Amino acid sequence: MLRPQIPERAAAVVERIRDFLDAHVLSDPDLSGPERFREILPKLQKLRAKVREAGLWAPFLPEAWGGLGLPLTEFAHVSEALGRSPLGHYLFNCQAPDVGNMEVLLEFGTPEQQQRWLKPLAAGDIRSCFSMTEPEFAGSNPVHMATTAVLDGDEWVINGHKWFTTAADGAAFAIVMAITDPDAGPYDRASMIVVPTDTPGFELVRNISIMGTPGADHASHAEIRYTNCRVPRANLIGPLGSGFTIAQKRLGPGRIHHCMRWIGICERAFELMCERAATRELAPGRLLGTRQTIQNWIAESRVEIDAARYLVVETARRIDEVGSSGARAEISAIKFHVAGVLQRVVDRAIQVHGALGITDDLPLAWWYAHERGARIYDGPDEVHKTVVARNELKRYGVDVR
Repeated sequence: MLRPQIPERAAAVVERIRDFLDAHVLSDPDLSGPERFREILPKLQKLRAKVREAGLWAPFLPEAWGGLGLPLTEFAHVSEALGRSPLGHYLFNCQAPDVGNMEVLLEFGTPEQQQRWLKPLAAGDIRSCFSMTEPEFAGSNPVHMATTAVLDGDEWVINGHKWFTTAADGAAFAIVMAITDPDAGPYDRASMIVVPTDTPGFELVRNISIMGTPGADHASHAEIRYTNCRVPRANLIGPLGSGFTIAQKRLGPGRIHHCMRWIGICERAFELMCERAATRELAPGRLLGTRQTIQNWIAESRVEIDAARYLVVETARRIDEVGSSGARAEISAIKFHVAGVLQRVVDRAIQVHGALGITDDLPLAWWYAHERGARIYDGPDEVHKTVVARNELKRYGVDVR
């Protein structure tokens, strides 16, 4: 089938990453998924050292920060390759939310913030988390929140309640979205502030159980309370009131990362589905792949995955050219479209495997449970469909508010 042409440098990196995953990760039953993340962490750390030795560390970061300096259009293909394993991005120091936090500190951080937080984050010596969503407010409205940061002398005093703060368990610091000017306009009220997790008043209430699994360490989502949490004034990232603007810049490339990771998941699920169809006998001499329904699923999956890839790669190119704000409709389009393809492909792969598909012997069950959130986080599908529809209706003179 047709695929976008991968630039020569990125193609070489992708090939090496696929070889690394095949040799060290996909063949190891202990590394089939993050269910026992803390238990397998020593093995993961050894593999991270191998990645660094191989010169494949943090491909998205500039070379000055220890990465490969790949632009978004090239890193998109790398993200797909890493998505073939639930642990791929972590092993190569490209995992969310650290990847987004590194990008924020790289573009908006002060030299002091970069030295203290970005440098060890880029080296993989620490992890971080991003604290924005609140349980009392709809996550689909990123300007609607109650967490506040009040300046008291040279310190910010932060009070609020957050949840789905991914990877807070074991993180060294959080980047917190908080209201710093309640009288400003809706898009100028909030700021981003760095909060070390050992600060008095930072409370990790719990790791939220997702489909029966609370997770641990990087593979977790936490509920956080900030109670009179004091941090230096210098921990403000960017100008006062720029939190929403920075968040939007963070989410544009972040959605490319997610979408290409989802396509990597689709490709692995597709491989497993085809292998099962080609080897599983329904009766002596009658392979599962001879059934028309299975053939339909394979054909539909192949075309949907390839079409999704084209959309995402073209959107990455558009972001590189005009920025996230100029590619807003395209970013929304890939967010809901690829999330839907992901759900369908993984579901078909599970069905083809029968009872085996819902076991933890394969990564399919993990993806089915934990990637259901793809249609919710970073804005639910319905919001992104509205963005695309409004953009199209403008061409016909319709002002949809």
